[in-house]
Amino acid sequence: MLGTHSSFYSFDDIALSVVAGGSSILDHRNLNIHSLDEAESFIRSYGFQLSNPQDLESLWYFHRRALVLIREKLNVDTTNMPEELRSKESLGDIRKLLIYASQSQNKALRRWSCAILRCMHVFVHAETDLFSSFSEEIQKQILTPFQNAVRHEDTKLQLVSFQKEGHPHVELHDFQTKPFKTSSSTVIKLLAKQDALAIRVFDKLGVRFVTKTVFDSFQVIRFLVEENLISFPLIMPEQSSNNMYPVEEFLAVCDKLAKKHTLDHRWSPEQVDRLLANKIKNQNAFLGLFRKENPYSSADFKYIKFISRQLIRIDSGAGKPFSFFYPFEVQIMNQDAYGKIQSGESEHSAYKNRQVQAAVKRLFPE
Repeated sequence: MLGTHSSFYSFDDIALSVVAGGSSILDHRNLNIHSLDEAESFIRSYGFQLSNPQDLESLWYFHRRALVLIREKLNVDTTNMPEELRSKESLGDIRKLLIYASQSQNKALRRWSCAILRCMHVFVHAETDLFSSFSEEIQKQILTPFQNAVRHEDTKLQLVSFQKEGHPHVELHDFQTKPFKTSSSTVIKLLAKQDALAIRVFDKLGVRFVTKTVFDSFQVIRFLVEENLISFPLIMPEQSSNNMYPVEEFLAVCDKLAKKHTLDHRWSPEQVDRLLANKIKNQNAFLGLFRKENPYSSADFKYIKFISRQLIRIDSGAGKPFSFFYPFEVQIMNQDAYGKIQSGESEHSAYKNRQVQAAVKRLFPE
């Protein structure tokens, strides 16, 4: 109400910049909360009732997770962390964390309080999504159809149709189901990427196909569509990447081969790859290629990646099933690209280290 403000023209600059200025609360260096009552009201509007023992325990749980992340996952030197913040016992009242994050006298206390609150905020959203409640059902319904399509036959790993007689097999170098991201890794990712939101983490789980050739990589896509393992209208185009080979040039080569050769004469994938390479040899190497920006991943990481969604059905036990769409990631690359990401600049550990450094910088901007 207007009467509660010191001036008719008084506005909370932080709240206004988040609501109407497009900024993230994670990137502000303080709050404007100066009493226990204000802190409790703020927490209530956030969704937690301090009078509810379960809600209060959840807040302390997220406080504990934040401290563990800072100390053990991000390897931050906590020597200078104020004693008041080191544990539930030393803090005493969770509301004090908001007051400490708002005061201007003790810079260290404010700085560390804000860092802990940033972690807590992201943990809350990372651990209260649909995956947290239905992880087993989601993984089973999304991953099982892919796993059923991959067969070991003699020494070969292949995609084999279980729906269509005579459907061409696709030989694979490797197939992996992507283990779902832990909440800690999700929090680090969200902290590292300033435009990332908890509700926009689309790669909590997924699959990776490693093929022997570029042509086989496109065969994988055809197989997934024709076998109805993915529904391409459900793909999120803004999340897609293809810096492997441009689609228009690929289709042009295939059209040329289809006109030139009968069904009895089929080129090997390796032969087709040579044609594909010649097709773009004298063209701009980046023609028709695109990749979702990721500053922590090496340019050597050449692949086709997309995010699709699947309708998950949950038996609620109340007679009416509960359903929702859930996203998953599909990565497709050839074995040359896969070999490169196992070493050198693209090595996964180096990628994670860059993420950690960015997350720490965002937690402690001062």
